[in-house]
Amino acid sequence: MIERHRTSTGRGVVVTGGNSGIGRAIAEAFVANGDRVVVLDRAGADAVSVDVSQEESVRAAFATARQRLGSIDILVNSAGLLTESPVQDMTLAMWNETVSVDLTGVFLCCREVVGEMRQQKWGRIINIASQLAIKGGTGLSHYSAAKAGVVAFTKSLALEVASDNVLVNSIAPGPIETPLVQGISEEWKLAKRAELPLGRFGVAAEVAPTALLLASEPGGNLYVGQTLGPNSGDVMQ
Repeated sequence: MIERHRTSTGRGVVVTGGNSGIGRAIAEAFVANGDRVVVLDRAGADAVSVDVSQEESVRAAFATARQRLGSIDILVNSAGLLTESPVQDMTLAMWNETVSVDLTGVFLCCREVVGEMRQQKWGRIINIASQLAIKGGTGLSHYSAAKAGVVAFTKSLALEVASDNVLVNSIAPGPIETPLVQGISEEWKLAKRAELPLGRFGVAAEVAPTALLLASEPGGNLYVGQTLGPNSGDVMQ
């Protein structure tokens, strides 16, 4: 019998990067599920402003989210940055910016919620990684490295908090038709499509159900430190 339980709807959900792409699709899915959602993003009329790479900005944004929700039951870290450059041409600034947003941002946001989740003996954290964390990508070494860090961070945090019924997992999508991917060269995208067994990129609405699964009871109850891969067959595990 599971004593530490949250009803499947009405939960307090924070989604970073929730104004577009995968984050928006996930936020909309939780709203449709009957949950209460606060979106954190750099801009947007309905979003709480945040720069996930900056500690004070994260603290202020989560304080606002907590005021609106009362408690934060579910965190989805979907804020991300994607640029393209071969290593030999990559500046330190480009590397640092990507790691700060895509990896440090996940750490800062998780740190804001794990204490209260452990205290209430229930929480779900879902970090958006990438299949490139597993296989790498030409011209995307900085992004791949940051997302590999997200996967490893997810596993480590999961080990720390699972005994308090706080379950931490990641989703590693393949290429998805989002504004984030629009900035990548057509040459890269053409080559990537040719590699995919499914023959196409996904759309954000095809990723969102995985987040709902991981946050559900009993469906998500046994996922601890896992990485689920809706990736058009780009990585098979």
